[in-house]
Amino acid sequence: MELKYTPAFLTKLEDIFAESDYFLRYEKGNFKSGYCILKEKRIVIINKYFTTEGKVNSLVEILKQVEIQTEKLSEKTLKLFLQVQQGIKVEIIEDLETTEITNE
Repeated sequence: MELKYTPAFLTKLEDIFAESDYFLRYEKGNFKSGYCILKEKRIVIINKYFTTEGKVNSLVEILKQVEIQTEKLSEKTLKLFLQVQQGIKVEIIEDLETTEITNE
């Protein structure tokens, strides 16, 4: 999957957290990796001084590490989540109401 370093793509990644049990916050902090995950409290903190590219990269890394309940995600958000987490292309065939997953 090719990452897009745009504010619109950042918003789409943020929507995954908004629809899940995790709270996403942008705060200043001295994080070595640029972010902090409090798994028990389900809070993700990103360095607020990061550029859009840094925020996108951090969110993608985090989405690969945390467990998100996919049944809470909308179809559109679920598709993006699967692409980010697994690095595969997901095609939804609306006519057949099935999901086809293919490796890139």
